[in-house]
Amino acid sequence: MTRISDTAISFEPAQPSDLLALSALLTLLFSQEHEFTPDTAAQQRGLAVILEQPDTGRILVARHQGEVIAMVSLLFTISTALGGRVALLEDMVVNPTHRGQGIGSQLLAYAVEFARTYQILRITLLTDHDNSAAKQIYQQQGFQQSGMQAWRLIL
Repeated sequence: MTRISDTAISFEPAQPSDLLALSALLTLLFSQEHEFTPDTAAQQRGLAVILEQPDTGRILVARHQGEVIAMVSLLFTISTALGGRVALLEDMVVNPTHRGQGIGSQLLAYAVEFARTYQILRITLLTDHDNSAAKQIYQQQGFQQSGMQAWRLIL
């Protein structure tokens, strides 16, 4: 693992030219998650929609020397309970060669601040029940476990 200084990392919204790098990160993520299997074509379709339609959400990245080394997605919807815009945080992943350096925590903090700037009222996320490292990062940023359960219907 190559240690990177904090000043060498930038955090910003992804650009359409980042599509292949984002798709590669998703392949890494979906290879380690229990419920998903990598599908490059599907990943690129989904990423393209978010990149081309910023009202649906934003993909935020960490860059080192111009290379995307981490990503997180914020997908937008409306909460009738809160009466405004909320976000679903998805697809948070750091390239394995850059893990353990606080980049994920910094990217998550950037995503939370980005959401505040855009007047997002709540961020909700799902994580694997056995992903202790992710849970620790989320708790450090103030996320709390909900009593709600995730349910899915694949169509």
